[in-house]
Amino acid sequence: MYSVSIDKSAIKVEKSGDSILINEEILIWDFKKTSDKFYHIIHEGKSFNLEVVNINSEEKTVLLKLNNKSATVKMQDKFDLLLEKLGMNTQKGSHAKEIKAPMPGLIFDIKVREGEEVKKGDPVLILEAMKMENIIKSPGDGVVKTIKIKKGDSVEKNQVLIQF
Repeated sequence: MYSVSIDKSAIKVEKSGDSILINEEILIWDFKKTSDKFYHIIHEGKSFNLEVVNINSEEKTVLLKLNNKSATVKMQDKFDLLLEKLGMNTQKGSHAKEIKAPMPGLIFDIKVREGEEVKKGDPVLILEAMKMENIIKSPGDGVVKTIKIKKGDSVEKNQVLIQF
């Protein structure tokens, strides 16, 4: 399952066998690549020209022109949606607000102190779960405001561990 936002309108997209479901309805279309970044689409008897202007894989966005009308498409897969739900968005340049436990476990080590500045991707703690050590990284830039746990604490899924 994917979530696709087109100019801030969210659409649920799923692949089911050979079909594509848009908001749980089968999409019926004829889709042909005409050249490197150009496509021709026929949907409900109407013809559309699609141009892929720019793909930003880091931000997971695509700038498209459909019949010369621009639209930005942002895509999220099931992992992006889960990270967003857990408050662990990985947007470039985003500012971290908090880190929640992605699963129940035991705090094995804390790598930061209150008042410390962290960058996106910096390791902030190690959570032991299911006999594995999981390195939890900062989802964005920020300054550690509050550490709500200590080494050896048991935590539950979605429990706030660190606030920025």
